[in-house]
Amino acid sequence: MRLVSLLIFITINLSFSKIFLAKWDGPITPITADYIERAIQKAEMQGGRLFILEINTPGGLVESMRRIIQSFSKTSMPVVVFVYPPGGRAASAGAIITVAADIAAMAPGTNIGAAHPVQFGPQPSRERDDRKKKEEKKEKESQKDVMTQKILQDMLAFVRSIAKEKGRNVKVIEKMVSESLALTADEALKEDVIDLVATNLNELLEKIDGKEVTKFGKKIKVQTRGFEVVQIGESLKEQILKILTNPTVAYLLLMIGFYGIFFELYNPGAVVPGVMGGISLLLGLYGLSLISMNWLGLLLIILGILLFVLEIITPTFGALAVGGVISIALGSIFLIDPDSPYGDIPLSVVLTVVFASALFFLFAGRLGLKAQKRKKVTGAEGMVGERGEAITVFKGGKGKVAVHGEIWNAVSDHPLKKGDRIKVVAVEGLILRVEPEGTELSE
Repeated sequence: MRLVSLLIFITINLSFSKIFLAKWDGPITPITADYIERAIQKAEMQGGRLFILEINTPGGLVESMRRIIQSFSKTSMPVVVFVYPPGGRAASAGAIITVAADIAAMAPGTNIGAAHPVQFGPQPSRERDDRKKKEEKKEKESQKDVMTQKILQDMLAFVRSIAKEKGRNVKVIEKMVSESLALTADEALKEDVIDLVATNLNELLEKIDGKEVTKFGKKIKVQTRGFEVVQIGESLKEQILKILTNPTVAYLLLMIGFYGIFFELYNPGAVVPGVMGGISLLLGLYGLSLISMNWLGLLLIILGILLFVLEIITPTFGALAVGGVISIALGSIFLIDPDSPYGDIPLSVVLTVVFASALFFLFAGRLGLKAQKRKKVTGAEGMVGERGEAITVFKGGKGKVAVHGEIWNAVSDHPLKKGDRIKVVAVEGLILRVEPEGTELSE
């Protein structure tokens, strides 16, 4: 009994003795916030004892930064932010994320700071040098200065509260925002902006072992020795969206989309430029935040179905079908928003639906082709090749024949008498052109 209890204790202890590691290299965007939130939730569900975020970023969106910091504050696990690798940085929004961690660390050769908020929007145009224009320009500049100050003061208040809560140097962190101050790893350590400098993850784990942090008013002792480090990678959707939300990539996709569609319209039947153009255009619109993820997914699925239908109508030896598979696969991946409480659609389900759709449409397309090639059996065209019997003597090449129990006027270049077997070779209005059955054998 004691042995069983001991085994249960060891099993439970090992299952909860995990350190979870997430890595982000790139701008801070909504995708970053989604990834970090998901990583923290997964770590909590699996009983993680510590969460580490390796970060290397030039900065990014304020709202995404606030979401990440809120995730830090909500979790009961100690959170470590490690600016890594050497040569990396935690600039702008990344700097505030770093100082908001329970333990902030940097690798040698990295830097932190330059967190002055930047307001995006149209810049005032140059105006004529008359009094009225000068007054309008002055008023606009004054309003702009007021808005800039509001944003700056809001950010300063935010970083002050974080710095005080984490016991960091408030004045220096304020200068990062107000004066775009940037510090090296050693300078940040000296100024009490971060807690330690470590060359790699192993050294980081050694240095933070035994440190105490405060969460929800309680002191927690960080333990790292003997704990398994589990890395949480980016999902397929996050990897794709991370690329798409890069402004350069989004712009190029948009242009490829326009040119692909234009080329297809200029050269109908090229297929590939049109397919790639349509998909690229939708991806570019999402990358530039002109359509939401849900709309992107829906439009890609609709485009995919349209391509399958076109493959059936105008067979292209699979080119449109391949485009349809790609479009529906991407649309299915993007259809459900990461913030949905119902979670993502499993990749296995997506692949099953995509391949089932492809097989269905291709099978239907093959049946359609066979139907188009099949000999017509109705109407005037259906009479060609049919056999019948002459019911009168053909005089002057004209007479009457019976085909399928119907009596038709007929003409023939061959002499025919009543009772001769005939074959229909053409239909000319309401007159059949016939010849004696078996004539083709003598030819």
